[in-house]
Amino acid sequence: MATRGSRSEKVKRIFQQFDGNHDGGLNREEMAALVVAVNPRVKFSDEQINAILDEVFRTYGEFIDGDKGLTYEGLLRTYDDGAGDVDRDFDALGLELNLDEARGISIASEASSSSIVDERVVESQKKQRAAAWAVSPNHGIVFDDTWKIVDDLEILIKRLKAKQAKDGKLKADNFDAYSDAGWSRELGPSSEISEKRVFWEESGHDYTLFVKELGVLRSRADGARSREEAFDGHMAIGRVLYEHQLFKEALVSFKRACELQPIDVRPHFRAGNCLYVLCRYKEAKEEFLLALEAAETGGNQWAYLLPQIYVNLGISLEGEGMVLSACEYYREAAILCPTHFRALKLLGSALFGVGEYRAAVKALEEAIFMKPDYADAHCDLASALHAMGEDERAIEVFQKAIDLKPGHVDALYNLGGLYMDLGRFQRASEMYTRVLAVWPNHWRAQLNKAVSLLGAGENEEAKKALKEALKMTNRVELHDAISHLKQLQKKKVKPNGGANGEGAFIIVEPSKFKTVGEKTTLRQDLSTALEIRTFQRITRLSRCDVEFLKKEMSDKDVPVSYSGGGVPERSIRKPNLEEILRRLLSFLKPETFQGAVKAINERILSVLDETGSGRVDLGMFYAVLAPICSGTPEKRKRIAFDALLWRPVNEGSSQIKKGDATGYIKLLRAIYVPSHGVDEMMEVHGDTDTSMVSYSEFIAMFDDADWGFGIMSTLLKLETGDRNRHGHHVCSVCRYPIIGSRFKEMKAHFSLCNQCYSEGKVPSASKQEEYRFKEYGSEAEVMKDKCMCFTLPSNNDS
Repeated sequence: MATRGSRSEKVKRIFQQFDGNHDGGLNREEMAALVVAVNPRVKFSDEQINAILDEVFRTYGEFIDGDKGLTYEGLLRTYDDGAGDVDRDFDALGLELNLDEARGISIASEASSSSIVDERVVESQKKQRAAAWAVSPNHGIVFDDTWKIVDDLEILIKRLKAKQAKDGKLKADNFDAYSDAGWSRELGPSSEISEKRVFWEESGHDYTLFVKELGVLRSRADGARSREEAFDGHMAIGRVLYEHQLFKEALVSFKRACELQPIDVRPHFRAGNCLYVLCRYKEAKEEFLLALEAAETGGNQWAYLLPQIYVNLGISLEGEGMVLSACEYYREAAILCPTHFRALKLLGSALFGVGEYRAAVKALEEAIFMKPDYADAHCDLASALHAMGEDERAIEVFQKAIDLKPGHVDALYNLGGLYMDLGRFQRASEMYTRVLAVWPNHWRAQLNKAVSLLGAGENEEAKKALKEALKMTNRVELHDAISHLKQLQKKKVKPNGGANGEGAFIIVEPSKFKTVGEKTTLRQDLSTALEIRTFQRITRLSRCDVEFLKKEMSDKDVPVSYSGGGVPERSIRKPNLEEILRRLLSFLKPETFQGAVKAINERILSVLDETGSGRVDLGMFYAVLAPICSGTPEKRKRIAFDALLWRPVNEGSSQIKKGDATGYIKLLRAIYVPSHGVDEMMEVHGDTDTSMVSYSEFIAMFDDADWGFGIMSTLLKLETGDRNRHGHHVCSVCRYPIIGSRFKEMKAHFSLCNQCYSEGKVPSASKQEEYRFKEYGSEAEVMKDKCMCFTLPSNNDS
């Protein structure tokens, strides 16, 4: 960490460089030259420059000296507030620092025998030993007695560290390998988490003694002569503890500071930071909201801190899984401080997380313009480019992230996934090997390494890698993968260019697939139902009781608004909709909930919000969710109908307009049966039939196999049977154990799994003019079939 002295000297040199008329201020012209010079890669328009200057001169009005412009103290404040990176700007300008000046002690001061000067030198040396925050004019230590408490606390921590290091209790993890959390730890410039995370042993006698002695220091702070001095003491104790990563104890001090000055932004902000590190995201969010409220009511005094608060509030929401809500706060931070590269990076990453790839690329590219060496921004930009299909460019950007940070786990892992998608299995294997070198117990990397080796035809190496993965976790997919490998070795199957060692196969056109018996699912229907089932699994909506939708409609009062066409509707903004989803899917962990929101945003909200307004018709949203939630089919249809009744256009009636019912069915098909629904969507807005439809008529429309949502019956079959296993039977194409239904070809007697049947794959050795399949949900059905075959001849004989 740079000392406050060297930091201020760098700012002074930058100031002097651009104070062309040497009047002690930077006017608009001089400030514009500074902004352009320190951002050589950014092509600013005149409007952008003027907007930045307007913001600076407005926010730092107290540091504007008439026509002279922004003073040196004002420029220093802008850097303290995170508007720029001092070291980066200093290097970009090619300036050099006078080391004697940087030490803050002139030769004259050292030579002087004046007691006052000597006292200043000692004070200067003491402050240089402290962290930069301690001597900050806005957030540092104010009272002399607080310095004494800080000195005593540093001695206590040093003693604890020495004791735990000696006993081998102090642990450290290197955070360099992981993506930067991006959050602002200070109410000034935030920096990447690049130091080692320290884990203190809290159960021993030495730690108990430390806490007891810390309590004495806190009592000294409480016994101060004034409330302001007590506040200063607790804030300083908290800051020192935080710097040494004693987060639980730091939180106690910041909470006490909150009690002493409830309307001060700083203790709430720092308490929020502690809670975030301790993974108490909901409480962190509450503290940041209190900080935001204090900053907004405090007028211009705290206005310059708003971007930092918005950023950390967004990150705490992400910790809860609320990515759409986080986007709102990152946008606010970027608007208030256009050069806040971290806010732009976080916005881009969050947009990527909800599937809005183009917007994500734009934000991430802006962040990289501001900070070209931002490895995490490069990593997320590459992921977004890959999602958009720009694979070659994505590879270049991933490689740039790895060049900037060679042990970047996310970049290495995601690049491995990209190579897998492109069929470059050897390169993928190399990437996963590098991940494991940094993070040896990364079981997903170990599993993917095995799959990539399998794709490269190295079966023995793949088997070893799978066994290593099995040591790390006991997940069922690993057992299936090992069974798959054994099948390949037993059958001596030659790979057909597939990643999973599929046997040689051909793809047959749908007309050649015939079904035996009424219960056998059509290939096209199964393909569609499998897609919906995958969506259910990703979103976990199949675990959400459909009755909860009814409860949301009954309990929550959503105001009526009017659409562009003047139609009343209960519309809601996407972040508010995310809050509803969080209640419906409260059983999900934050990271799983993020995945669910992404899938819902991409598949459902993109259709419901086709104009891009950011608002969604809530009644229609509930109606679209109902068919894929858990519950009996009758209950799902009933609540879908009730959701349409709940919309203002139908409220108070027991029937809905036929135009609304038709529009709903077409929306369902556009969302869940996209191959058929896209053309139908063109007609949705043109259907103005005002005749009314009863519930029974609605059911008839819903169940129509050709124009309704008749696919629901196939979906229900998958929901109840897609975990069924069929003993030793494996699919004749993919060689994996068959799970779900088994489709047996009645002439050639080979069996297919759900997926291969839906894709029309058959073994090339069993080529026929026509294929006749019978579906078996379980082996009990197979036995029943065999018994029927044995008993039929005896019936004929009699």
